[in-house]
Amino acid sequence: MSERIIHTADLSAISSGLADLHDNLRALQSNIEAVSENVNIVEQNVNNTRADLARLEGAFLSFVEADTKAKALALAESRVIKIRQELETSFGYYAEVRRHATGILQAADVSIVRQETLKTATENLMLSAPRYWLAPALVALAAWLCDNKALAEKALAEAIRRDDEKTSLFFALITRRTHREDACRIWLDRYFGMQDPLRLDRQSVVLVDALASGIFGAQIRAVCSKRIESWVEELSQRPGFLEEQRTQWNEGLRSKTPTINHAGRYAHLSKYSPGWSQLNDALNGATMQMVVLAHFQDVFEGEIPPSPNLMAAVDGLLDKLVANFDDEELPLRRQETLNQLIIDEDGDKTAAQNRYALESKALDEIQSFTQLLTNAAMHPEKASASRATQRFSIALSKKWIKDAHQDLSASIRAAVPNQIDLDIADWQGKTRNGDNEQTLSISLAADIDHRRDEALGKAKLTWKNWLGLVIGAGSAGYGLINGSYLLDGIGAIFLIFFFLAWRNNQAAKKEISTRYGKLKEQSLQILQATLAEMVEWRRDFARRDAVSAEVSQFLDGITPAQYLLSTHDSVRHVNAKFGA
Repeated sequence: MSERIIHTADLSAISSGLADLHDNLRALQSNIEAVSENVNIVEQNVNNTRADLARLEGAFLSFVEADTKAKALALAESRVIKIRQELETSFGYYAEVRRHATGILQAADVSIVRQETLKTATENLMLSAPRYWLAPALVALAAWLCDNKALAEKALAEAIRRDDEKTSLFFALITRRTHREDACRIWLDRYFGMQDPLRLDRQSVVLVDALASGIFGAQIRAVCSKRIESWVEELSQRPGFLEEQRTQWNEGLRSKTPTINHAGRYAHLSKYSPGWSQLNDALNGATMQMVVLAHFQDVFEGEIPPSPNLMAAVDGLLDKLVANFDDEELPLRRQETLNQLIIDEDGDKTAAQNRYALESKALDEIQSFTQLLTNAAMHPEKASASRATQRFSIALSKKWIKDAHQDLSASIRAAVPNQIDLDIADWQGKTRNGDNEQTLSISLAADIDHRRDEALGKAKLTWKNWLGLVIGAGSAGYGLINGSYLLDGIGAIFLIFFFLAWRNNQAAKKEISTRYGKLKEQSLQILQATLAEMVEWRRDFARRDAVSAEVSQFLDGITPAQYLLSTHDSVRHVNAKFGA
């Protein structure tokens, strides 16, 4: 009897212990579920953090780029001011001398300035500009106007010593202004005799200006035209001349290439094609055709009103000759040009330096005759060339321009990649014209499905989970057979842990399937949009590139003879005191 009571008491204790164990297991299950939810929340937060970091990185890089440009812009603006101040300090007195050049002639025309005043003014200029060629040239000019031959010859000798070429061209224009044809021819012959068509000074553009503007009479113009033809012929005989012209004009045309970022128009293509920079450069290259055509059309649009008389026409050229900065100023002028380009490009130093490399030849001290034509045609503001000179230079060089233009157009087309690389959600593909959407869509979907399957394959129960299942099932089965509640309880614990692991695993697999499903849907939409932009890019490029035919057609209709203005020989002659 007592044994039965003890046995019953023992079973009651075990039953109570199992009940407590069951409660603990339920609490443990609840805690595991809470932990699982927290893990999911943490994972979502990690993903959100990664996305935020990616956006922050992009924003930071954009900020750094904008800050770099802003600092470069501010520095360039301050440097331009400093350089111009230095120019004014070091060469400001040159400007004072320049202002007197045509003023003396115009004062002599109307006879309202005393000869003694002219003499005093020019001698003061001589004292303020000890190295400048124009100062003694003006002394010589004033001495001639005052009939002081001895002083004129001494001053002229000094001007020639300082700069023979500019002095000769200066007096060639002055004698032409006063209709002294023989004297003008002598001065021009002297000037031509010093010229090497391979090594011309920048002021030679004034001679081309005079020829194109009809300043010289018919006889002198014929001489100049013949000399220019001989220069071209001499240059043409040099080995590699044609290749040199192609390169020269290629650079001149290429300098008109804009630096536009077309990413705003092609948002998907710029983001999901690793070769976007190449596509952007190619589109800018094709846009160059439109810029060049507009440049040529602007040059040849409308009539160039001739100067009312010979004196006004020559005065314009004299202003240009003396206003052109001298070689001493060139280093500062180069710095000024580069910093101004940085300002023009809103602080983009790379773009500014690329433009400077193409445009800086217009500032060269020594250049060939053909380079002079290129600079006058493409960069008249730097070469100090008139609209008439632009027209004449383009007409005279049209064969070289066409050859270079064809080469440049071909190189731009060749730079367009045959196959465009795509990179969407770690999938790589290629397209030519965006017309293989079906094939790429299948490949992209298969790639994402494969990665999903790999992720699902990795999201599986571990050997520990399966060992727990075996232990749990074995313990529970053995306990039932032998009536051991303890073994049943232990088996139940292992089975519950396995069940929780299995359920979490199923939830993880569902999340993986959902995530990759969304990724596939979004990626296919991105692919579709990117390919559509690729189709539009090809059309856009073809439309811009087609303008090249219009450029060639425009050049075909130009001849040099069309763009030599009539001379001023019919204009009433004025009194003059100049001789040779």
